[in-house]
Order: sequence, then C-alpha cells, then structure tokens
Amino acid sequence: MSVKGTKDSARTAGRNGSESRRADASAGIAAEDPARIRNVALVGHSGAGKTMLIEALLAANGMITRKGSIPDGTTVSDSDPAAVHQQRSVTLSLVPLLIDGVKVNLLDTPGYPDFIGELRAGLRAADAAMFVVSAVDGIDATTVALWGECQLRQLPRAVAITRMDHPRADYDGVLAACRQAFGEGVLPLYVPVPAGSEVTGLLGLLSGTVTDYSSGEASAVVRAADAAELAASGTARGELIEGIIAESEDETLMDRYLEGEDIDTDVLIADLETAVERGRFFPVLSTSAVSGLGTAELMEVLVRAFPSPPHGHVPDATDLAGAPAASLSCDPAGPLAAEVIRTSVDPFLGRICLVRVFSGTLREDAPVHLGGHGLADRGHQDHDSDERVTHLYSPLGASLRPVQYCVSGDMCAVAKVGSAETGDTISGRDRPLLLATWEMPEPLLPVAVEPDSRSDEDALARSLGKIAAGDPTLRVERNAETHQLVLWCMGEAHAEVVLDRLRDQGVKLHTVDVVTPLRETFAGPAAGHGRHVKQSGGHGQYAVCDIEVEPLPRGEGFEFVDKTVGGVIPGTFIPSVEKGVRAQLERGVSAGFPVVDLKVTLTGGKAHSVDSSDAAFQAAGALALREAAAAGRIQLLEPVSAVTITVADEHVGSVMSDLSARRGRLTGTTSSGEGLTEISAEVPDQELLRYAVDLRALTAGTGRFRRRYLRHDPVPASFSAS
Repeated sequence: MSVKGTKDSARTAGRNGSESRRADASAGIAAEDPARIRNVALVGHSGAGKTMLIEALLAANGMITRKGSIPDGTTVSDSDPAAVHQQRSVTLSLVPLLIDGVKVNLLDTPGYPDFIGELRAGLRAADAAMFVVSAVDGIDATTVALWGECQLRQLPRAVAITRMDHPRADYDGVLAACRQAFGEGVLPLYVPVPAGSEVTGLLGLLSGTVTDYSSGEASAVVRAADAAELAASGTARGELIEGIIAESEDETLMDRYLEGEDIDTDVLIADLETAVERGRFFPVLSTSAVSGLGTAELMEVLVRAFPSPPHGHVPDATDLAGAPAASLSCDPAGPLAAEVIRTSVDPFLGRICLVRVFSGTLREDAPVHLGGHGLADRGHQDHDSDERVTHLYSPLGASLRPVQYCVSGDMCAVAKVGSAETGDTISGRDRPLLLATWEMPEPLLPVAVEPDSRSDEDALARSLGKIAAGDPTLRVERNAETHQLVLWCMGEAHAEVVLDRLRDQGVKLHTVDVVTPLRETFAGPAAGHGRHVKQSGGHGQYAVCDIEVEPLPRGEGFEFVDKTVGGVIPGTFIPSVEKGVRAQLERGVSAGFPVVDLKVTLTGGKAHSVDSSDAAFQAAGALALREAAAAGRIQLLEPVSAVTITVADEHVGSVMSDLSARRGRLTGTTSSGEGLTEISAEVPDQELLRYAVDLRALTAGTGRFRRRYLRHDPVPASFSAS
C-alpha cells in the first residue's frame, strides 16, 4: 500500500499482484463538484466479464500498466482472498477512474446469487447500472429479474456485451435476447465491424465513424466508415434514431424524420443522453477485455450519458427518535448524511468502511455521529456513538490512497471506526440523522458450527462479531433449544466464504449437522409416582408425590393443578413439586426436547416433619414426571413453517412436486403478475434445511422464498429425526 504515515504501508503490497501494475498508486482522486461525479454499478451474472471489463478500462485509462488475470488472482477489484479462492467476485469493490475531468466510481458487484447482499449495497451506492452480458453465454433469469428491480427504482441502465473476441461470440443472438428480455428501449449505439472471423472495430451509428482496435486499445484509430459499412448498418441506424426520437420531448422530431429530414446529430445525442439519464432508453455497447474493443466508447457513455449524483435519489432521513427530517439534497454545503456501504477488517487498520456521501462533505479529523437502527432481527442491535474520522481514502480495489475530503455524491473509505457496521449512517455530531435502510435479503441456509476446543470459543465469538458487522446478510443465532451456534447464510458459496474468513483469522472450527428443535408431548393420559428418600446420618431427604398427566390441545402450554387433600403434602411444598415438574419439562422426558401442552395434576404424596424440603419435593416432582413418561406414550413434535415461494410460471409444477416430496401441504397459489406465481405451503422445518440451495437449482436461480414459524405438529412414525 502507498498510504504514507500509516500502518497500511506494512500491509502485504500487491498480495494479488496488482500493486506492481499500478501506474500511480499514491494519488487519491477527490472530486470537487458533485456534477462531475458518476457512480455506476456493474451488474450481471457470474462469469459475464465485469471484473475483466474493469481491468480493460483501467488499462485504457492508464491506471494500470497491464491487465490482471482472474485465475492468477491479480485483478484490481477481486483482491479479497475469498474471491481469489473461488475465482469470482464475492464482495463489492470500488474502482474510481478520472475521465476527462469527471470522476467515475465503478462498483464491481458479485454476480453469484449467494452474494446478492453485496450487489444490493452496490445498487444503493450507484446512480446508474451497467448490465454486463456475455456474448458467449447470453443472459440468465437472474439478470432479467435484476433488470426488473432496477426498473422499479427507475435506475438509468446501459448494456455492455462482453467477450466479443471469443470464437463462439453471438452478438446478434445476444442482442435479440436482451431486447426480448429488457424491452424495445434496448438499442445499440455502435455495431461491430468484423475483419474475417474477428471483430476489430466499432461503427458509431450516429457519428458514422469507425474506431479500429486491430492494433490494441492504446493505438486505436478513428476513421470514416466506408460505403459498405454504412449500408450494412443502415437498418440499425434507423432503429436507433427512431428509438431516440420516440423518447424526445420535441414532438415535431418524429414527423420531420418521417418526412425525410436529416435530424442534426447533436440534437439526437442530446435527446439520447436525456433519455438514458431518465431511465427510458438503454444503449448497448460491444466490448472485449482482451483486445480493448469498446473501451473508449464505454468511457464516453459513462461520462456523458449517465446522470451525476445531483440528478439521483437521496434516501429519506429521520432523526434518532424516528421523526422525519428535512429532505436532503446532494449539496456539499448541506448537513452531513453518509452511509456505510461495506465493512471489512484489515489486520493493521482495523475496520475499513466504504462510504457513500449523499449530503454534505465528510472531512478528515471531523467529529461525526455513527448510528445503526432497524436490523435487530439480524442480530445487529440498534447502536449510536460519536466518533472522529481520522483518515479518508480513495480506494482502488485493495489499495487505499489518502484524500482530505469527500463531497456529496462521492465515495471514499474510512478507517479505524471501531463500531461501524454495514448500513450505518454517518452524520454530523450536532445534527445526527438516520438514513432509511435498503432492503436486505433474508438468509435461509443454516450452517451449525462448533469450535474445535474450548480455547477457540472466544476467538470464534470475536471473529464472528467482526464478520457479521460487515455482512448484514449473515445472521448469527445461538439456538436456545438445541444450544447450537447457527450461521444463517444465503447459500453454500456464502457459507464457504464465511467459514474461510473465520479460519483465516485463526479460528479452529468444524461444521455439524443442524438439529431441528423438536418438542415432546404425551400422547395420552398417564400416572407417575415420585419417591425421593435418602438417609445419610444427619438430616435426610424425604418427598413422595403422585401425579396424573394428560395432553392439552396444541398451543395450550402447561397447567398444574393441586388436588391433594388432608394436607398429605404441606402447602409450602406444593410449589416445589410444580417447580420440579417444570424443570423436567424443560429437560425432556424421552429424547431430550422440551415437553409442551401438558396438564399435570398432583393427587397425593407424603412428607416428613424433619427430612422433607423444597429440594426433595422438586426431585420427587421430576421423578414422578419421568415415571409417567415411562408408563405412557410420548409423541415427538416438529416445527412447521408457513412458506411463500415466488417462482416463474414455468417452474410452478416442479416446485409443487418438490414440496409434496418434502411433506409440504399446499395452501394456495396466487398470480403476482409479470409471469410470476406465489405458492403458499406449510412445510416441516426439517425439510427446509437446504431449501435455499434446492429451490435455486429447481428454478435456474430465480426462485425465492420466505418463511415464518407456524406451529409444532406430530412427527410421522415413519420419519426419523436426526
């Protein structure tokens, strides 16, 4: 690292090999004017080429001397050890570029569904989205669903078709698939210019010029298109112009165009930029990270077509009491309101927070208020603290470069903020605020872990606290009934990353099977006799009690009735019997699970004037319940959840068949529009342990579900619980 005067100079410079490729790793980029900032999230499925596209842009911009490699772990944005290990992005990464005096913050987001929390954080910080689609693999259902999510937010979008250098690249097929999935507003600004079997250039449909990349992006030349190239692109040019005019506010343009008038190119470009900024038109560009094809055109779209932060949305804010605060705007002189988008832990700098500033200016050595509310259900309790920002950095992947301030609309990194968690609001100490939290997906895959030894317990607790602070999609639960430590994750890949990070921090642990918290109840009436008599020379122990038990309806809990007569058990010891019974109920009477829905009637007993005691009658009450269980029949109960599954219509049949195989009971189906169906069912929790993974496989990654505890039902005799 190149941050002078701080401990990060001791960090492993270029642990992924990227530092040696930096053209300038010491100069941080600090924007002065929010109007000259662009925040763009690169989104798309895993393997589409987002990370390598950023490498190509960095090389074309002169930020690095040569491009990195994903297999070698040398890319700038995939610096996390887990990303290098899994050969894909697993975290959100910020890469800023300076293009013609405009700071462009590129957010490389993971494409694998397990890391959708990082993707959502990237969309929160961005003012526009660049959808990256492979010319080889096309688009998947997850990308289509993500497009719809961005559409609901009216987020400006563009499409970059990557891997145009690949022998199996199918530009026409992928473009048609994009238009079918994303809508007719998806149109190319440039079309590929082939030279034999390779694409060596791009023809600008509005400019009529060709950028020739045959000698590499560093020596790309621009020439006028020849007659054959213009003729071949005539249809695409006509569709583009009509698409732009259809979104123009000048209602005369279409008539003039249809009458044969040549519309001025500057007018078309201005209307195009306005339509993109408003989220009504979506330009398509062709790119290749290998040859650099399209990098110049892509940088031009990033700067000219996408909106600046003042044209974006600022989240609603409240004061600490929850009262609405005055609306905020992207004003560097306004009240400070920033948000922690991502939190990581560095061995030298401690917690490093990636921050998006929505209002005001964040400065070095400034006192701030740090607050986090609204995530108590994830194990993140509401918290507030006053902190001091000691250092600000402009991150470039894993590299941190110092800056003195960060204006509204920009992003930066803040180190050594000890209590910060992802989703927290940073505001002025004199005017603390809370920004409305963004939607967090619910983790639904449980993974039970145990430390290898008692000495690892404290290390496990400390490391989990650090990891959970930066990952709001991870929920840590100590189950009160099974006493297991359960990590609720988004999927297997997410779980693997969490476990790897724990082990990287020196924690020795192993996974165990998740135990479903069953319960016990009596299947019918029974009677028990509890006799606790011991004599040891001094005061002895003497207690005898007789009980009758009978099951209660589901959900009725526990009822204790005293029907003794004649004072056979002194009144002071009646509560002792009940206390002993209750304690045994918690411990279980058969399989070690709590006993529920039971009525216990105390019918008789004996006491001793000297040897009877509270402890003796507690022991007798517990013994009586155990004897009643031995004489009667115990029924195991399993938890059942109400499950709501949202799937595409074509997957409804397979999902319903799978639910039936899981002992699920269908309770209804509802069409939710746009080709989606909601399936409601009641499913035993034991059958849902891996449902987050299995549903994804059944629905090509598009299905999602939510669950809530409903009740406990009897376990079928044929079912053997683990």
